[in-house]
Amino acid sequence: MRSWWAVVPLALAMLAVPAEARADAPAVITHYGFDTPAGTMLEATGGARTLRIRSSSGGRVQAVPHGTGWALGFPGPCRGPHCPHVVLQSPSSADLNPGANDLAYGADVLLAPDRTSPGQNILQKGYSALGSQYKLQIDGLGGRPSCVLADVSGPSVIWIARSRIGVADGRWHRIFCRRTGVLLMVVVDRAPRGWALVPPGLSVNNNRPLSIGAKGAGPNNDQFNGVLDNIWVRIGQPLSAWSRTASSVSPDNSHANTPASDRSRA
Repeated sequence: MRSWWAVVPLALAMLAVPAEARADAPAVITHYGFDTPAGTMLEATGGARTLRIRSSSGGRVQAVPHGTGWALGFPGPCRGPHCPHVVLQSPSSADLNPGANDLAYGADVLLAPDRTSPGQNILQKGYSALGSQYKLQIDGLGGRPSCVLADVSGPSVIWIARSRIGVADGRWHRIFCRRTGVLLMVVVDRAPRGWALVPPGLSVNNNRPLSIGAKGAGPNNDQFNGVLDNIWVRIGQPLSAWSRTASSVSPDNSHANTPASDRSRA
């Protein structure tokens, strides 16, 4: 039987195809730009998935200027017993479940050096310990982004592509995750920064909302402590390539095929 690992060189080669040669650019499934004056939680693509704000202990988001528009700032770090928590959540939507299809999702992120923590969730759908999940997060004092997938078949394993560079420098960064076949990649400012291999049949399918800025509004919610803008998810077709190919990035397999921890249940 041919090993599925053998298809990895083909997956890597696909990323080197010039953007102008790829006529199958996908439609955006959902995008939140936070620029609507009367309702910053509306879906920018005209869909019906308006975000709901859930909070506790006085948690709130605030409008922050970004370019010619606005972004959303989240609460700062807190280690007390009554920390402010807030999350934005869309209604559960079946078309945000990629199954085993190609998937990409990301955000524009600003995080100051003094606002890092062991774990901050930017964007996720589902929980790794409760069925399946895709997630973008920033972890540790170095503020390293990572992409997480968990399969619908069980919560015992998660798959992580972790960036080799941090982004907690007080500047805006464009970060996204891409799953193409067996390849899961994290991209920072248009450059691939880490990747992991996932099973070809790995499937994400759950009835959970799309959550932004945290996994929930309760304690230990992996609260994001910076500013977010341009949250998006695409499903079904591969993204066009970047100027730098994935073949120049070595895998960070130390975090692939990892038993799900309590924190990764976010």
